[in-house]
Amino acid sequence: MARTKIRGGKALKFISWNIDSLNAALTGNSARALLSQGVLNTIIEHNPEIIAIQETKLSSNGPTKKHVEILGELFPDYEVVWNSSVEPARKGYAGTMFLYKNHLTPSVTFPKNGAPGTMDAEGRMITLEFDHFYLTQVYTPNAGDGLKRLEDRQIWDIKYADYLASLDKEKPVIATGDFNVAHKEIDLAHPENNRRSAGFTDEERQGFTNLLAKGFTDTFRYIHGDVAGIYSWWAQRVKTSKINNSGWRIDYWLVSDRIADKVLKSEMIDSGSRQDHTPLLFEIDL
Repeated sequence: MARTKIRGGKALKFISWNIDSLNAALTGNSARALLSQGVLNTIIEHNPEIIAIQETKLSSNGPTKKHVEILGELFPDYEVVWNSSVEPARKGYAGTMFLYKNHLTPSVTFPKNGAPGTMDAEGRMITLEFDHFYLTQVYTPNAGDGLKRLEDRQIWDIKYADYLASLDKEKPVIATGDFNVAHKEIDLAHPENNRRSAGFTDEERQGFTNLLAKGFTDTFRYIHGDVAGIYSWWAQRVKTSKINNSGWRIDYWLVSDRIADKVLKSEMIDSGSRQDHTPLLFEIDL
């Protein structure tokens, strides 16, 4: 697939969102599905060049004919690429998708990390290559209940950091997604209660520190400093988590250090009363 230059002199606007089931958001009629559809409408209003979506939970065949029709109605000016979980991994699990404006023609790859278990078969990464930068998204594996996947997660973190560093040797990198880790105590409401919770173990936090040390910037912290109380995820199983803002910041926009000064915005988009993840808005002038 040919690459293209993105129009010069124009700030680029991207949005990333862990949607927690694309099918539910597109075809559901439950109260939660309606909230998800409201968030999709908000994303449409922002009119970003590119949308990164995690946890699509699509079948191994990807979006159905119905899904494609609805996406075409909602996002008529966008191309769609997807990466779904395939055997031997669980069906209808994880998965990622990019929607990008159809004037763009990036090279698209679906990287594998050589990660343990079925992680490489779970549709967790997509990379778009443009003339002057890479845009890659990830849905990082969760360490799981009882931290049963923590050792595998640690290996994933090492391999993912090496992958981003390999891209960075060629051209600047913009990386986004659900990284499933709150990096510092300031990144979650109750650090004292979550020392050995998935997403806030010392091991996962160190993995993220090691990633940044390879030459990457957490753009939210770059723009906002040590502001507290701003999160990207609130647990669904706790009904009052969002009302009480008992959240975690586990979704990120990262960039190569050398383009951090080009970042204009890195912030959360208000998703109203919908719990779980909220979308992240990112703007950069390259």
